[in-house]
Amino acid sequence: MLTKSRAIVLGTLKYGDNSLLATLLTEEEGCVSFVVKIPKQRRSGGTYRLLQPLALVETEWDMKDAKRDSLFYPRYVRMETPYLDIPLSASKTAVALFLSEFLLKALRGEPPSADMFNYIRNSLLWYDTAREGTANFHLVFLMHLSRFLGFFPNLETYHRGWYFDMENSTFQPIPPAHSHFLHPADASYLPLLLRLTPSSMKTIALSGQERSRLLALIIEYYRLHVADFPELKSLDVLHEVFSQ
Repeated sequence: MLTKSRAIVLGTLKYGDNSLLATLLTEEEGCVSFVVKIPKQRRSGGTYRLLQPLALVETEWDMKDAKRDSLFYPRYVRMETPYLDIPLSASKTAVALFLSEFLLKALRGEPPSADMFNYIRNSLLWYDTAREGTANFHLVFLMHLSRFLGFFPNLETYHRGWYFDMENSTFQPIPPAHSHFLHPADASYLPLLLRLTPSSMKTIALSGQERSRLLALIIEYYRLHVADFPELKSLDVLHEVFSQ
């Protein structure tokens, strides 16, 4: 059965002499791994540019045509919507590299979700065209993504000065018995981030140090809820770009 879907590139690896192993988040089937042939005229770099981190593409493949290890050979992969600014901006490119690696690790094994796919795609399109107020985009994006993964913080339990229990995603007046919690000063940022929209994102001013600390806490939060969440290689690049 042929399946046609919009997709978002999460990662690629060299596969043999003339192919790439590309993991795509597809709208129809969730994460799917494809073996994409590289044309003989490799010097043009067309396939590599097409499969850049978080590229928006469309593809078609036969679900019955599973190769070993559930790898598929697509009938085609082509650009769906090209980015205008992300490839030209060092900071946006670094964020795209980081988010593609983050999503690749966080979405493994997740069932297909058109709502989650559209949230990610629409967020990236906004980020690409936004000209200002984007420094906190990755923080807001990741916190809202948790809604689709089942561990969105329960804001109804929030009170100023309360702790945040990261294991149970709730706020409470005293620290929980375990060690995975945020003190009130850090916990107070969560309702702020979760109430931000793209148009209001620029209203919160964070220093580079605050932004790095919040990102570290968000990653810790994901590690508690996503099995075998690894260290992220692109995190150092992101810190280096935003520290300049």
